[in-house]
Amino acid sequence: MNIKIKTEREGQWTEISVAEGTTLKALADIYQKELPYRIILARVNGFVTELTEQVTEGTDVELIDRRDHSADLAYQRGLSMVYVHAVRRVMNKDVLIDYSINKGFFTRILQDEEVTGEQVELIEKEMRNIVDRDAAFERDGREYVLEGYHDCYFGIMPPSTGYIREFALMKYRDGVLLRYPDCSKPDEMTPYDDQYKLQAAFDEAHEWGRLMKAEFLDDVNETVRKGEAGILILMAEAFHEKKLAETAEKIAAGGKRIILVAGPSSSGKTTFSRRLSVQLRVHGLRPIYMGTDDYFLDRENAPRDEKGEYRFEDLDALDLDLFNRDINNLLAGEMVDMPVFDFIEGKKKFGTRLTKIEKDQPIIIEGIHALNEKLTEHISPDELFRIYICPLIHLNMNGHVRIPTADARLIRRMVRDYKYRAHSPSKTIKGWSKVREGESRNIFPYSNSADVIFNSALVYEQCLLKKYAVPLLESVDKDDEMRGRAEELLQFLENFETIEEDNCVLNNSIMREFIGGSVFGDL
Repeated sequence: MNIKIKTEREGQWTEISVAEGTTLKALADIYQKELPYRIILARVNGFVTELTEQVTEGTDVELIDRRDHSADLAYQRGLSMVYVHAVRRVMNKDVLIDYSINKGFFTRILQDEEVTGEQVELIEKEMRNIVDRDAAFERDGREYVLEGYHDCYFGIMPPSTGYIREFALMKYRDGVLLRYPDCSKPDEMTPYDDQYKLQAAFDEAHEWGRLMKAEFLDDVNETVRKGEAGILILMAEAFHEKKLAETAEKIAAGGKRIILVAGPSSSGKTTFSRRLSVQLRVHGLRPIYMGTDDYFLDRENAPRDEKGEYRFEDLDALDLDLFNRDINNLLAGEMVDMPVFDFIEGKKKFGTRLTKIEKDQPIIIEGIHALNEKLTEHISPDELFRIYICPLIHLNMNGHVRIPTADARLIRRMVRDYKYRAHSPSKTIKGWSKVREGESRNIFPYSNSADVIFNSALVYEQCLLKKYAVPLLESVDKDDEMRGRAEELLQFLENFETIEEDNCVLNNSIMREFIGGSVFGDL
């Protein structure tokens, strides 16, 4: 029978003939020697498929490794199952896989006493043994079975444990850090960087979830089913307002005049900045707002990559000399002719934004490079207050499966892009990998430099966004190359109850940036 196959190296479809009963794994084994990284899954007619499945006549098969988001998630699921299985064999204890940090998962072994370094070494040794046994991940309905251990992981797996070779285990705080390589370089462990500030923010969110009885998906779904979503929404929003007020108080007390706000796409940076401005006014300050986009180099001078495409997301796409000069002149009390970037002509325009500030007017600056010290290298550090904002989701599907933050942000962005930018769901999904590549270079490495980390996640948001996102995902045409990815997101959202009424979502909520109805207007 004939099929079409595509690999990352070839980059195009090739028609081949295969025997009846050939599995995707058999195909992967044939092509593996030509490829740089281990094939984890396949896309069959655009839909992610386990390698244990058989090939059928006339299908299009794309073999994918961990650089693909879906394959990366499958690897993480397999690694999690191996880890939980090893802990049970070594210690006869269960595990909470809590959140993603330090290029891995922070986990807690559920026992009264703190885990020891020796125990962590024994667990890692057992994990290596399980990998060496190349035990199969066998499907049993919605569950998987690994050497007699049954569990639900809400997604598909690699064929066997032999595919889970790159990982490291270390004792971390009162738990265990399960690390794995970044998906951009699947066979290299990323150098360890203690993201202690993010860890503190996650711990705070986890404790809040515990107090609100909203630690796991079942908790939130039950609240929605009981008709009590409104109370949960108000509590989540109150927590945000509390953190905003605390941040404004720190800024006011320190006398900082330049407030830098950075975070990945769809974190709610714009709404956060507007709400922070209101809180600063409570302290008698009169902040002004600006973005770094107006300081783009004129397009003729913009940097390009090896393909000749513009690198707008890189720091050297900005006119850093002009930016630093303007900020220092503003701090000195001078009148500044601030630029406005014309994105149609690709040039900065002057003469329309003459600006001068007083002592009680801090400047809130939002931009993807706001935490990069090179952006402000000619501005006194004594004037700077840095804020990192990101939805750090504490809510887990169950004790062993976390909600991927990247997927949650993608759903936010898709809903917003459709409403405000006339982008189709397919366009947003297709461009997401490039967005994330830019974030990995320009945003995530600088989180530890923040004075404050603001967690913009809202425990109810997937339930709220579901009614907006599902019709958009269902509208992706069956022949669209993004249809398979849309189906994955639909399957993810199936796990959440739907909040039909959103009138109790406050009009200054970060969610309003995505669904509309913000008191700050269209953001």
